[in-house]
Amino acid sequence: MSVLAILLPPRARLGAGAGSADAAASPAGELAYALSADGLALTASGRAAPALLPKADAVVAVLEASDVSWQKLTLPKAPASKLRAALEGLLEEALLEETGDLHFALPAQAQAGQEVWVAVTHKGWLQGALAELERTGLIVDRVVPALTPQDGPRGHIFDAGSGGAPQPALTWVDDNGVACVPLAGSLARTLLASAAAQGVRWTATPAMATAAERWLGAPVSVLTEAESAWRAVQSTWNLRQFDLAARHRGAVALKQAFKRLRSPAWKPVRLGLVALAGLQVIGLNVWAWSQHRALDDRRQAQIALLRTTHPQVRSVLDAPAQMRRETEQLRTAAGRSGETDLEPMMAAAAAAWPDGQGPMQGLRFEPGRLTLTVAGWSEDHVRQFRDRLRPAGWSLEIAPGKVTLLRGPSGTSGGAG
Repeated sequence: MSVLAILLPPRARLGAGAGSADAAASPAGELAYALSADGLALTASGRAAPALLPKADAVVAVLEASDVSWQKLTLPKAPASKLRAALEGLLEEALLEETGDLHFALPAQAQAGQEVWVAVTHKGWLQGALAELERTGLIVDRVVPALTPQDGPRGHIFDAGSGGAPQPALTWVDDNGVACVPLAGSLARTLLASAAAQGVRWTATPAMATAAERWLGAPVSVLTEAESAWRAVQSTWNLRQFDLAARHRGAVALKQAFKRLRSPAWKPVRLGLVALAGLQVIGLNVWAWSQHRALDDRRQAQIALLRTTHPQVRSVLDAPAQMRRETEQLRTAAGRSGETDLEPMMAAAAAAWPDGQGPMQGLRFEPGRLTLTVAGWSEDHVRQFRDRLRPAGWSLEIAPGKVTLLRGPSGTSGGAG
């Protein structure tokens, strides 16, 4: 599964020469990125506008170390819906900004009662940066910090300038958290003095490597932006929590399932599904063919029966209908009454006549329909008449003062009322 790591530009601050402290750093310009084609090793890096960034199965945004502060506390016992409010209450006095303007994130699988690090960043800035990326079509799956307290002890020297004169700065990581300080300040010297005792690992960006070695008096490892971003991606952190959690959970779940299905490990499953689908298509076609053959055989049997029984029929268009018609003609010629003639219908009506009712006041007969005038019948009488007719396959139509006895072509009962 391919992974694209995007380095978000640092948040503009007062005194930094651009914007206000609340301004969101827009990623509309070129962004540094790192790409892994297999999710295991870094394969490409560079800078590009958001719309021109490489496509990947997963997108991870990386925050500069200076944009995330760290607070350690004992995680309170609170339901998920009230956990953020509980964090606000615990951290309110330790933070310089209003807690409502800040975003909090907890480590993966954090449990109540444990001492944990809480990542804190500016909510409006991060929300705006993610929204700007998503407007360009990039759906950010995770947000991770460039460095966490678990990465220490470590010192990383980089250029904190914004395109002008170099401003060497130090990112310091130890058990107390992550701090970014100017390299020329006294605090950096104080940290350097304690570094030897802690066995600190020193790195620097390519542009600051010479200045870093001069300041340290020792060689440093060169770490590019892409390498730093890729290291951050390996973290288990995800700052998309609480009100910044991804809203498209269903789509993300489907996307992740599709990604897993496309991975090399699932190739046998994909081949099996394709084979199963192929077998289903073949099976459906064979079944349809067999059903078609069965229908043809039945149709031919009907035609053969018609021609055997009524050899005078030369052209067969609808064998069942022609068979009924020819049989009716033979019955009529023989002088025998059919089930829809007057005599059988009168006999059926007489057999089902309601108890206690006198003779009908009138009748009207059409082939297959016998209408009786029965003024004065109650609903119980009509119901009794219909219930007695139904087992013999007769149906009944009811009108005020009249009932009509009939039989459908299939001989099944049913009727109005």
